[in-house]
Amino acid sequence: MQEQILFGTYTKKTSQGIYQGTLDTTSKTLTNDGLLASASNPTYLALSAKQRLYSVDKEDDEGGVAAWQLDGQTAHKLNTVVAPGTPPAYVAVDEARQLVYSANYHKGTAEVMKIAADGALTLTDTVQHSGSGPRPEQDGSHIHYTDLTPDNRLAVIDLGSDKVYVYNVSDAGTLTEQSVLTMPAGFGPRHLVFSPDGQYAFLAGELSSQVATLSYDAKTGAFTQFGIVKTIPADYTAHNGAAAIRMSHDGHFLYVSNRGYNTLAVFAVAADGSLSLIQQISTEGDFPRDFDLDPTEAFVVVVNQNTDNATLYARDLTSGKLSLLQKDVSVPEGVCVLFK
Repeated sequence: MQEQILFGTYTKKTSQGIYQGTLDTTSKTLTNDGLLASASNPTYLALSAKQRLYSVDKEDDEGGVAAWQLDGQTAHKLNTVVAPGTPPAYVAVDEARQLVYSANYHKGTAEVMKIAADGALTLTDTVQHSGSGPRPEQDGSHIHYTDLTPDNRLAVIDLGSDKVYVYNVSDAGTLTEQSVLTMPAGFGPRHLVFSPDGQYAFLAGELSSQVATLSYDAKTGAFTQFGIVKTIPADYTAHNGAAAIRMSHDGHFLYVSNRGYNTLAVFAVAADGSLSLIQQISTEGDFPRDFDLDPTEAFVVVVNQNTDNATLYARDLTSGKLSLLQKDVSVPEGVCVLFK
C-alpha cells in the first residue's frame, strides 16, 4: 500500500514550500516526490475531510493562513487570510462547525476562521493573550497550539505564560473563555494530545523538556495537572526543546520529539495516565520538529529541520517501540508531517 504524506517547511534556505512524499508499506520505504505547492514558510498544515489543505502562510510583511484545494498531485490556492506581522505556528480544522483555528506564537493571539462552501476562509474572531514566565523565551504571551478537545471546545496553549486555556466555540466562530490551567513556572507548554477516551491529556513542555499528564473534565471544561516526567536524561545539560507529541490509537503509547537531544522519546501509558519511559531512539538528524504515525500505526516518519532530512521507523504494535528503517530522505527545512 502507498500512503501519501505532506511536508510543511520553512523556506529560509532552499525549500520552496509544501512537499509531498510516499510511504510504501510493502517495501517499507519513504520517498520525497517533490514540490506540491510553492509557498512561503508553510510551517504547519491541516487537512479537511474534503481534501482542502490549510497551511501557515507568509506574504511579504504579513502572515496568516492559506486555503488550498488538492487535486491529485497538484494544489490550487483558494485564498489567504493574512494580517501585518508574523505568521502563526499551528493550524487546525473543526469539521463539525467548519472552522479553522490558528495559533500565533509571536503575537500571542488565537484566530478563528470560517470555511466557506468553496473552502475559502474568512476571519471570525481573534483572542489576544497576555502574560509572561521566568525563562528568557517567556517574555510575553506565545500561543503555540489551538485545537479541539474531545467535547469540541478549543484548547489554547500559551508557552509564554505557562497557561492552558479552554474556550467555548459558537457555530459562528466566536470564542468565550471557559477555564484556565496554570502550569509550573517555566514549564513552557507547547502541544497537547488526548487519550482515546478523552479522560486524560498529555502536554509537552518545550522549555522544561517534560511531559505533564492532565485530567480533563468535560462537564466543567477544565484541566487538572497531576504528573510530570522528563523527556531527556537527567544528566543531559545541553539545549533541548520538546516539540511534537503523538499518541497511539489504543492509548497505550506516547511519543515526543526532542530538539537538541535529537531523539524520539517513547512512553508507556498506564491505565491511570501515568507515564514510564521505555525508549529513546535517535532521529538520525538535527532538530526533529515534527513526526507522525501513519494510518496503520506500523510506521513513524520524523523530519529534522536543521539537517534537511526525514527518517522512517517501523513501529511494533505490541511493545510500542521503534526501529530504524531508513534515514537521509531529503526534505528541506522540514517542520510538519501530515499523512493524507
